[in-house]
Amino acid sequence: MDLGDRRLDKRTVLLAERMAANPMASIPQACGGWAETQAAYRFLSQDDVEWEAILAPHWRSSEARMRAHPVVLCLQDTTELDFNGQGIAGLGPLSYEAQRGMYVHPTYAVSPEREPLGVLDAWMWAREPKDADGQRGGLLESTRWTEGYMRIAELAASLPDTRLVYVADREADIVALMAQARDLEHPADWLVRSQHNRALPEGGKLW
Repeated sequence: MDLGDRRLDKRTVLLAERMAANPMASIPQACGGWAETQAAYRFLSQDDVEWEAILAPHWRSSEARMRAHPVVLCLQDTTELDFNGQGIAGLGPLSYEAQRGMYVHPTYAVSPEREPLGVLDAWMWAREPKDADGQRGGLLESTRWTEGYMRIAELAASLPDTRLVYVADREADIVALMAQARDLEHPADWLVRSQHNRALPEGGKLW
């Protein structure tokens, strides 16, 4: 860990150990005392500490573990973080417009034998509320699927002896993803659950 401050480095490792020991616990429960809880909240309020810097050592370790496997599955899906009823700034609607929270879309690497190898990436966002016409502004949410493939494609260049397979559910059944993989000359394979009964080049339908 290298956040540019040894105290922050130590706090990061300690907090990770506390939360890994009891993943379902709240921060006060995981920390086990008021002084350590206060220190954890001070750490989390650091504006100059980015989540990418915290995950950088994990990403390097994940890549090293992947290098030992001939095939790695890169699984993507989206999770709702529900903070409904909490006074947290920057939240947005979830599945229901009245719910408050945010979304995280990670890429999780596993071997075909189900050995966990690490988290490779994450796309996080809070939705904007719908306007009077029922339209929602902000980034196109389907971008998370194409950007997720792009990150795997970039990683494939440093893992020439490992076959990377992007795996996603029906939301990723979009032409933009397939066109992107084609344009990049398929540095990583992709496996997507079918949602659309697409027309085939030779005639007929996919289903």
